[in-house]
Amino acid sequence: MELLKSLEDSKTVNMSHHADDPNVGLPTTANYDKFKLYVGDTGLFITLAFWDKDFTENVIYDKLLTDKLPVNLGYVYENLIAQMLVASGNKLFYHTWPKDEKHYYEVDFLLSRGAKLCPVEVKSSGYKAHASLDAFSAKYSNRIKDRYLIYTKDFVREDETLYVPAYMTPLL
Repeated sequence: MELLKSLEDSKTVNMSHHADDPNVGLPTTANYDKFKLYVGDTGLFITLAFWDKDFTENVIYDKLLTDKLPVNLGYVYENLIAQMLVASGNKLFYHTWPKDEKHYYEVDFLLSRGAKLCPVEVKSSGYKAHASLDAFSAKYSNRIKDRYLIYTKDFVREDETLYVPAYMTPLL
């Protein structure tokens, strides 16, 4: 645990801790034994993720930037959103709970706003399904101020969900 604390203190990673009972005052119910690590520099993260030889070809970056790289980029977008949230002064928390015997729901980020929470789900495409966000909202409805789905399309409000383009993350 001391090594992880040193890594976090180095500011090379952003740690997100599990909130066992998501409520205002997220650090009070944080489980510091359950965490996710995000690289503090998303550009470096992308280089490391696609670094399979001594020299990374620019063609990978070109395809990545033009959305023509046939790979699931969910982890890249989640890392990018984590970096933007931290740069905006937020501490990172997430929440998981059992869906059934083999599967879990997960809310990627929890933001504390006033006396309420704002759950955040991140999608790497324009895909608008949000089962975890819906389940979290049903379970903790009295604790929620706003609910966000961050994705790659335009800003839209549908029912209770705000669909926010990734570039608007610092404004949350």
